[in-house]
Amino acid sequence: METEELEVCMLRKKPIFFVLLFSFLAFSFMILGVKNEPSSAKLKLDADIKLPTPHLKSKTTVEQALSQRRSVRTYKDQPLTIEQISQLCWAAQGITSEDGGRTAPSAGAKYPLEVFLVVGNVDGLEPGIYHYNPGDHSLTKKIDGDKRENLSTAALGQKYVLGAPVSFVITGIYERTMIKYGERGIRYVHIELGHACQNVYLEAEALGLGTVEMGAFEDQKVKKLLELKDENPFAIMPVGKKR
Repeated sequence: METEELEVCMLRKKPIFFVLLFSFLAFSFMILGVKNEPSSAKLKLDADIKLPTPHLKSKTTVEQALSQRRSVRTYKDQPLTIEQISQLCWAAQGITSEDGGRTAPSAGAKYPLEVFLVVGNVDGLEPGIYHYNPGDHSLTKKIDGDKRENLSTAALGQKYVLGAPVSFVITGIYERTMIKYGERGIRYVHIELGHACQNVYLEAEALGLGTVEMGAFEDQKVKKLLELKDENPFAIMPVGKKR
């Protein structure tokens, strides 16, 4: 009788045993799976990164920024922060009103300019090429990898690009403005480029950074690097901490 009772007891415990065994194995596989994943998975292409909200006040006045602004071509070998990137993007083409007005004036509010970032050394951003989206103040990753050397080559070998943590590449689509102003729209796009570049200059100065506007580069090489279609590259602005 005792033997029979023991067998019944063991049969009753078997389901519990198998449940516990299955749970243990499942947990072990889960742990192993986590360990096999990379510690910092790469951001997928075309993924959006929301930038920090830009500050609208600083210790530097407009007059001080205008007075102190100079073209800076050499930079410290130190990373920029994503907060600094946010401010610079906003200065170039950020939206400042409910009706879509931006930091830089645009003829007929056609906004033909686009802003790309060639990132090499920025805390919070993987190396790669990004596109700035003014609508929601975000970046979209377009191309993986540190492409500063490629951009430097396209810029006739200028070392400023290679030594900067990031370079802003401002492009434009003439047709957006020409649809309203015809051939004269080309002039208006170039004027708007000047507004945007000066904004980046002044914001960089307010942040204690340096930059320079560069127009010497091979258009086709820049277009190929950034995988541009309708855009025309207008200016490269490397940015970094002043030496």
